[in-house]
Amino acid sequence: MLHALTCRGGLVTAPHHLAAQAGAAVLRDGGNAVEAMVAAAAAIAVVYPHMNGLGGDGFWIVAEPGQEPVALRACGAAAALATPGWYASHGDTAVPTRGGRAALTAASAIAGWAEALALAAPWGRALPLARLLEDAIAHARRGVPVTRSQAALTAAKWAECHALPGFVETFAHGGPPAAGTTYANARLGATLEHLARAGLDDFYRGDIARGLARDLEAAGSPLRLPDLQACRAERIAPLALALRCGRVFNHPPPTQGVASLAILGIFERLGVGMHADQAEGFAHLHGLVEATKRAFAWRNAQLGDPRAMAARGVDAAELLQPARLDAEAAHIDRTRAAPWPAPALPGDTVWMGAADAAGRVVSYIQSIYWEFGSGIVLRESGVHWQNRGASFTLAPGPNQLAPGRLPMHTLNPALARLADGRTLAYGTMGGEGQPQTQAAVFTRHAMFGQDLQAAVSAPRWLLGRTWGEDSTNLKIESRVDARVVDALRAAGHEVQLVGPWEDMMGHAGAVAVHPGGLIEGAADPRADGVCAAV
Repeated sequence: MLHALTCRGGLVTAPHHLAAQAGAAVLRDGGNAVEAMVAAAAAIAVVYPHMNGLGGDGFWIVAEPGQEPVALRACGAAAALATPGWYASHGDTAVPTRGGRAALTAASAIAGWAEALALAAPWGRALPLARLLEDAIAHARRGVPVTRSQAALTAAKWAECHALPGFVETFAHGGPPAAGTTYANARLGATLEHLARAGLDDFYRGDIARGLARDLEAAGSPLRLPDLQACRAERIAPLALALRCGRVFNHPPPTQGVASLAILGIFERLGVGMHADQAEGFAHLHGLVEATKRAFAWRNAQLGDPRAMAARGVDAAELLQPARLDAEAAHIDRTRAAPWPAPALPGDTVWMGAADAAGRVVSYIQSIYWEFGSGIVLRESGVHWQNRGASFTLAPGPNQLAPGRLPMHTLNPALARLADGRTLAYGTMGGEGQPQTQAAVFTRHAMFGQDLQAAVSAPRWLLGRTWGEDSTNLKIESRVDARVVDALRAAGHEVQLVGPWEDMMGHAGAVAVHPGGLIEGAADPRADGVCAAV
């Protein structure tokens, strides 16, 4: 039987054990949940480089007892030079997915760390930045074992990335590495040491920023120093949805958080039985898959930069209105699959959660978009840069490229205030799969009553394309009951069975704080992580 781990002093869950332990060590030193998350975010940027890094973006939801949750948007905008005409002048008919021209948006993750620390400053004594970055610096300089997923993805993406500036030198100086060999990045360690001394703002408006700008221009990126200098994280109100089991929060556009919430709202209206033994049945899986189709259809047609959406008169909150959710649910046949496919969204990232003894809870996600992002590694800093701007289109549409525009993001950390008084943070990596895995974990735990770890470990599914595959069918882990698989096929779903513990299903996690102070956490066995507790 699977059970969540419990403690009272604080907990961090992350898809790499060294990141979780870095955060827990900060909690032991008296740090709060935000400080622990910054330490974990810095560490995982070093030890899980295929999934995230300093050259990416981040999104936070922070919940303090007695206060409404706060969202932090650390999303880099497109460069001033990044226009459809600029790309056409380089012979591009679409935004490249790799190389310097794929690195067209500022990296805002570190701006998010700074804003989160400013948000937490009124909570009391703060640990120095050097302490928060200590583990990350040590791992970058000393090196860490290459994980199975990093080894596999370096080999899988070799043809795309090996000729890009800095890639082989940084990630594969002797060819694609084997799992267990040592990966170190001394230049990245020096960058983190500099930030520990000079402050996080140096990444955008100091010596580090000037080095980044030089190397980005040399690699062919449209980003320049003024684009970095303009980069700021924002505090915003999260989207919220009232369910019978509590209120659920997620990020507004440009993230797909509205789709994650809409799936839950539509599913609740299907009237599926909520007994624990029904959590893996046909009605549950079919209902969530069909709710996903309805939510994704709206997302694909409407989602983009929030200012561009407003100019078109599109409001994401409208999708979450009760009447609209009722109407979406009414279109679902409870016994038959609706036609599919629709365009799919790739993406890789890390989700992490933290809670401290004071009951503060953090849900955080950090990403470089595709595996290794743009694939370029900047010479002076050792930072590899995201390719999030590859989600832009050059043709008119909801996500058309324009200077200063925010790209559509798959990232969406989730948090819930449950009716029984618990605060639950949960999330996953996985691009197109993020809303689906969130829905699987949340419904199993909060609606069906499964143990938190059981809900994370249970077999999952993915509707749509991921990890370089062209197929858009319904992929299901082979641990799902064969009778349920047969029923899904009979209902018209195009089912493909995959391995029992697939990376494509995301690296999920969750942390919850109970009213009496009990903290519980779960980590995904599909990843390399743990729950580290105090």
